[in-house]
Amino acid sequence: MSATTGTSAATGPAGSGGRTRFPHLRQDFTASLVVFLVALPLCVGVAVASGVPAELGLITGIVGGLVTGLLPGSSLQVSGPAAGLTVLVFEAVSEYGLAMFGVIVLATGLIQLGMGALRLGRYFRAISVAVVEGMLAGIGLVLIAGQLYSVAGAEAPASGLGKIAGLPGLVVDSAGSSTALTSFGLGAATVAVMVLWKHLPGKVRAVPGALAAVALATLATLLFDLPVATVEVRGLLDSIRLPGLEALGGLASVGVIGTVLAFVLIASAESLFSAAAVDRLHDGPRTEYDKELMAQGAGNTVCGLLGALPMTAVIVRSSANVSAGARTKASRVLHGVWLLLFAALLPAALAYIPLPALAGVLVHAGWKLIPLRSIAALWREHRGEALILVVTAVAIVAVGMFEGVLIGLALAVAKTAWETSHLRLEVIDKGAGPVRVYVSGNATFLRLPKILDGLEALPQDRPVELDLSGLHHLDHACRTALESWAQRHSAQGTEPVKVTAP
Repeated sequence: MSATTGTSAATGPAGSGGRTRFPHLRQDFTASLVVFLVALPLCVGVAVASGVPAELGLITGIVGGLVTGLLPGSSLQVSGPAAGLTVLVFEAVSEYGLAMFGVIVLATGLIQLGMGALRLGRYFRAISVAVVEGMLAGIGLVLIAGQLYSVAGAEAPASGLGKIAGLPGLVVDSAGSSTALTSFGLGAATVAVMVLWKHLPGKVRAVPGALAAVALATLATLLFDLPVATVEVRGLLDSIRLPGLEALGGLASVGVIGTVLAFVLIASAESLFSAAAVDRLHDGPRTEYDKELMAQGAGNTVCGLLGALPMTAVIVRSSANVSAGARTKASRVLHGVWLLLFAALLPAALAYIPLPALAGVLVHAGWKLIPLRSIAALWREHRGEALILVVTAVAIVAVGMFEGVLIGLALAVAKTAWETSHLRLEVIDKGAGPVRVYVSGNATFLRLPKILDGLEALPQDRPVELDLSGLHHLDHACRTALESWAQRHSAQGTEPVKVTAP
């Protein structure tokens, strides 16, 4: 009897040990394949659009899986190269070169690590949502405008305004070129497949739309021998550029410092806002924001050392991960393994991918960055927030990424300061006796003209009782102005002003 019991006890743990140790391995394995298929065309497309070798996008995706994916923070969020950084990356690579670009990404990662260690991650949640959505809208507009040139096989102007202003000329030039029309047709077909893909039967939609669109465009290019440009392949190891000591000296440049700060702000905000969105998609462990910021910093530090693209958490891959049934971080780590195997075993396959198809993928991604529904909802309910969103987006297109974000933040701060300085001034004059003045709310310098206009309109020959007990805040400028007014009125009137302090 005892022998049977012992055998049963031993068999139980042995038989269920694998399931107990990895209880969700099946779901995570399946989800990792889905995320890999979603990430592959985006990694390559973002790299090409950023003006760097396609392999660098794969490296960032691999690091996002194998480094950031292993670290604590957000269990189901997936990191990699993001379309939202494409414009800034392209500008940085064009201005400073690939060698200096690696140093910029390295510095970004180190700053993120420091911010996470100082527990500053939670404060990124205080950034105005209107500014973040305006930032993404501006990026989306510039991304779409720039990729339309790639769709037509043409070279895009450098500035955001230049890209948009040159679109009519692009249409005219493309209409007279059969090669440009072929390239444009392939890119447009890629976008059409991605838009229509979600309306197909569920079994077909098991394959991600972006992958299907790129695969079909590649197949069409090969079958019909279309005269379109394809991805240039350099090899994984040949694309890695370790930053040299001479490049580190470039961090003393004001322009480089500004670019690093822009990367830190945008990458951190996008990652942590994505984490908040992913948390709403599942009922598992919540994101630890400081640890997630450190995980992003570790990933960007490694990417900088390898000369790869910067990473952020990407909502498209993350939502695909959750929808595919992922339960633990194993899914995002495995997706990095599949990217590594593809880059190591099938790098030549990249050479068959047509550039117009990748540009079409990014046009579709850029369109999804523009929050049209949010703008309409904000305009109905919070017009000030809608104005901040639109101004931020327009400033990014007209001036630049970093400057546009700063303009948006300044507008958000100014709007908040104006709203929090709400003040009410009530005058009660019964025709005889003292005039009673009640001031409530927040008396700041922003409302000082209103306060003084109301007080200076009071009768000079009547006693005044000034009740400030309803004030929540009285700043130095208002206090000084009120004291000066009380002295002047007391000197001119019959009785001194009676003030009830807040």
